[in-house]
Amino acid sequence: MSKKYDVYGIGNALVDLEFKVNDQFLYDHKVQKGLMTLVDEDTQFRLIGAIDNGDMNRKSGGSAANSVIAVSQFGGNSFYSCKVANDEYGDFYLKDMNDAGVDTNLDKKEREDGVTGKCLVMITPDADRTMNTFLGATTNLSTNEIDEYALKDSQYLYLEGYLTTSVTGVEAMKLGKKLAEDNGVKTAITLSDPSIVQFFKEKFVDVIGASVDLLFCNEDEAMSFTGKDNLAEAREAMKSEAHRFVITQGSNGAMIWDGDTFIDIEAYKVKAVDTNGAGDMFAGAFLYGITNGMTFASAGKLASMASSKVVSQFGPRLKWHEVQAILHDLK
Repeated sequence: MSKKYDVYGIGNALVDLEFKVNDQFLYDHKVQKGLMTLVDEDTQFRLIGAIDNGDMNRKSGGSAANSVIAVSQFGGNSFYSCKVANDEYGDFYLKDMNDAGVDTNLDKKEREDGVTGKCLVMITPDADRTMNTFLGATTNLSTNEIDEYALKDSQYLYLEGYLTTSVTGVEAMKLGKKLAEDNGVKTAITLSDPSIVQFFKEKFVDVIGASVDLLFCNEDEAMSFTGKDNLAEAREAMKSEAHRFVITQGSNGAMIWDGDTFIDIEAYKVKAVDTNGAGDMFAGAFLYGITNGMTFASAGKLASMASSKVVSQFGPRLKWHEVQAILHDLK
């Protein structure tokens, strides 16, 4: 029997506010380049106020949100469990997800008063992305946000690693994984960020348990999680954590372990403008592929094409005609 959803995601709901800055700006404001740093709302407002260009891109975001939106853009069906407040940013988030074709739990329950989370994304001329995140309402994402019926009616559960920073978020991840495993839904997780892996490794181990069906990470996250200082050892160690996994390697493409063999995925040569959302796009396109009849190799090629396209422009989304062009080129 076919499932209603290809992918059911659980993750943070953040309105992304994306700006172009230079390295001097990060240095002057003591912002650690290339990482995601949790900040309070005042710090975020202060940084936004200090940015003297008005070129802002505003989208519904959060790592797993970007991935389930990608699934939808390619023609799949996705659901997202998240938490926003009953404010203007929360209204924007819900509308933007609906417009992207993603079903959510937000339509079904009254939203609480508070402040919706926001992620200040600062893009430097080298295309690197630095994020300062005020979690707001998403700090309290919990098991209450899980839609059990939608989860059971999905091919894959996709868990966002950033949730390991929250006690209630970890509980939501663990319940989601248990419900998935009890109902024949495959489980996938992304390690999200090297600093998150470093500081919350025990939480990841707790959530992953014996194993997951599919794990996404980049090279730094793979080495940090396994405690290895080179990729060759890290990828071998990763086999005991996940039945299958994907390690993205930026301009060097990606390597996929399909349970039997390693598959090298070539990168598509482009001029990178903005790397924000590249890993999210790769995961979303890959999940779309494997839930819609593609082999791991073909899904990897699709994901590589999609992520190379997204880094060549400002913002973490593809436009409809770009998605159609990618699917056409793949055929």
